Amino acid sequence: MSDLRLLGLCGALRAASTNRLLLHEAARRFGPAHFAEADLRLPLFDGDLEAEGIPPEVQALSDQIAEADAVIVCTPEYNKGVSGVLKNALDWVSRTKGAPWRDKPVAILSATSGVAGGHRAQTMLRACLNPFRPLVLPGPEVFVGNTSQKWDEDGRLTDEVGGRMIDELMGLLREAAEDRRARG
Repeated sequence: MSDLRLLGLCGALRAASTNRLLLHEAARRFGPAHFAEADLRLPLFDGDLEAEGIPPEVQALSDQIAEADAVIVCTPEYNKGVSGVLKNALDWVSRTKGAPWRDKPVAILSATSGVAGGHRAQTMLRACLNPFRPLVLPGPEVFVGNTSQKWDEDGRLTDEVGGRMIDELMGLLREAAEDRRARG
């Protein structure tokens, strides 16, 4: 197994989320790596709570991001934007020390019940990540629309076009992670 560390963030909390299926599909297609899925069940961002100190689960997420060689973020599209869960995680991590996102290779994917597949959510997510200065891959953009019809009983993607796009995106993410690691 490769010693690359791959972290996954899923913007949906539901265990049966197709974004979670997409996250694990992308991780499989990334190839050999130490993969972990981050826990985004965090308290709501609150300045009063922050004044008491960064919650341990927030610091753990920040540390996971900092230690990862690459990050996959899968976002549903809720009311034409990213989920509150994902935005809350980004807001909390922004309050931790050490700039964990800085220059980190990041791939964005989305799965939605509509045909567009999450275009607006991905655009919003890119804007939300921009201040942290990660290396967000520009594409190929992976949108899995009509997602409830695209998975087999083993949780594997059945959409061949989507699979090819994920393969290309994960190949680029692996390349960016290896390049970053080689530069030290």
